[in-house]
Amino acid sequence: MIEKRINELIEIINRASYEYYTLDKPTITDQEYDDYYHELEKLEKLHPELIKYNSPTKRVGGKIIDGFTKVTHKVPMMSLGDIFNESEIIEFDERIKKVISNPEYVCELKIDGLSVSLIYENGKLVRAATRGDGVTGEDITHNVMTIKSVPLEIDFKEYLEVRGEIYMPKKSFLELNKERKINNENLFANPRNAAAGSVRQLDSSIAAKRNLSTFIYHLPEPDKYSIKTHYEALEFMKKLKFIVNPNIILAHNINEVIEYINSWQVKRPELPYEIDGIVIKVNNLAEQKKLGYTARTPKWAIAYKFPAEEVLTKLKNIEFCVGRTGKITPRADLNPVHLAGSIISSVTLHNEDYIKDKDIMINDTISIHKAGDVIPEVVSVIKERRDGNQIPFKMIEFCPICGSKLVRKETEAAYYCENKLCDARKIEGLIHFVSRDAMYIDGFGERIIEDFYNMGFLKSVVDFYSLKKHKQNLMELEGFGEKSINNLLESIEKSKENSLDRLLFALGIRHVGKKTATILARKYENIDNLINTDYETLVDIPDIGEIIAASVYDYFKNQDNLEIIKKLKENNVNMEFIGNKIIKNENFLDKTFVLTGTLSDFSREEASKLIIARGGKVTNSVTKKTSVVLVGENPGSKYDKAKSLNIPIWNESEFKNMLEKI
Repeated sequence: MIEKRINELIEIINRASYEYYTLDKPTITDQEYDDYYHELEKLEKLHPELIKYNSPTKRVGGKIIDGFTKVTHKVPMMSLGDIFNESEIIEFDERIKKVISNPEYVCELKIDGLSVSLIYENGKLVRAATRGDGVTGEDITHNVMTIKSVPLEIDFKEYLEVRGEIYMPKKSFLELNKERKINNENLFANPRNAAAGSVRQLDSSIAAKRNLSTFIYHLPEPDKYSIKTHYEALEFMKKLKFIVNPNIILAHNINEVIEYINSWQVKRPELPYEIDGIVIKVNNLAEQKKLGYTARTPKWAIAYKFPAEEVLTKLKNIEFCVGRTGKITPRADLNPVHLAGSIISSVTLHNEDYIKDKDIMINDTISIHKAGDVIPEVVSVIKERRDGNQIPFKMIEFCPICGSKLVRKETEAAYYCENKLCDARKIEGLIHFVSRDAMYIDGFGERIIEDFYNMGFLKSVVDFYSLKKHKQNLMELEGFGEKSINNLLESIEKSKENSLDRLLFALGIRHVGKKTATILARKYENIDNLINTDYETLVDIPDIGEIIAASVYDYFKNQDNLEIIKKLKENNVNMEFIGNKIIKNENFLDKTFVLTGTLSDFSREEASKLIIARGGKVTNSVTKKTSVVLVGENPGSKYDKAKSLNIPIWNESEFKNMLEKI
């Protein structure tokens, strides 16, 4: 009788959970649910031998593991390529139509969470794993079993893998951060980070308290179940009581896809969870196979990323930062605000002119958004909210770190600390040197560099390559064992093999960004050629100009800089360009191209790479400075504008012929 009652209670509670979490149609009250749950708890405590695998009491967690086991995915969990505007949506459709004549698309909300793989055997959940690098993830079964929307048991006895997204609802995220603030714990930046942090807890009772949820969206091996389309796969998973997002549509053409995207850009804030875009997939599975994959992404699916959100916040104060070139950058200290998936507490104000143009004052209410959905920036000041407590901005006269008199360049809006011995400048220069787009010496965070600088181990970029002399001293520091120091030193050695363009960017030459560094490296091929060039030659290089040319020329005429390069050479740092050399073709060299229409034998990306490899450049807009417009099928207004300006127009056949001519 007791076992029968336990089974009845499990069935009642699990059905109630399914109705609440999956169907959003509860049939019993919270009080009734609690009564049934407490009765089950009492019976299981008295009769532990009768506890069932699918008991809802297992959701409370309590299992603690020693560490995360690596899991190799049977089918790789690939990422998706990103697109950001309507023209790229149309280009995606055009690429598909080169292979598939009348594609249908499934459109899904892109949940901002953590990818998960769920594996069932004999109807029971046996493993849950993170995506990891796509091939190998981590076993998080103990935490996923605490998520109420994940069925522990399904009515399907064959081997089954489904994939989806673990996320934290907005309400749960706010409650969690409120609790952490009370407990003086670090706040999570966004719901995604909170979800990821929750499923990577060794103690499953922590994950159980975080109120995580899931949406399932992918069936890796549909052929096993005689499923022909992605939409059928979604329906199949719904029947097995997995939560599939209810806002999915089957679009019969790309116009319906665009309408769907536009509608959710408006409705996005209404959702109880965060989304950062729309996923578009070819529906027919046979067509998916025909389209295939790149090395990293499926060709039959793409992720459209939403443009930035815009929010209001209070500007509390303006502080000043010193960059590696001595540039002084005002930075706004803000009331923390949630924006496009993260918490923003500061934003750059660029320079004095920028602040004056926008009429920014301390204690203003300002509107901010994320430029490119990445970097927060001020949109405007909400002047109608001024209450008389605003303080006008005043530029500082002296460096906040070393106290040197600041200088404003005639040709620039920025002020500079010109003291080369300024600690802030030197530290920022070291941080820049090891950054991802520069020499990329992995393992160096800002704090470590600052600590090493203050200890005397790092005073110039050359010192990175002599750190091995201090290995014993470094190992004695808190947080640095032999393994971590060896990894650091190995990363330093590896950086010596970087191409010249990375080194040029890493040196921190004023006005020389990644693109300019690549142009110079490709042009001069080694650093000695660049050192020995003259200003006139530099200024004649396309996309360089007078300001950059002067900065580069002056840098390599400075004896201190030449000494640094000499010492880097002595440490066997590569000084050669090892990227793709320019194929000198006069039909492309130093010319500006614009692409329009659909090309039959090339993607736009492929055509652009071929142009750049031959010394040309590609832009989006047709102007008088455009050298050639390359047209495919159904060209748009760019073609008409090129004709009106008498700009040379190439079709695809002419383009191919020009590629072969040297």
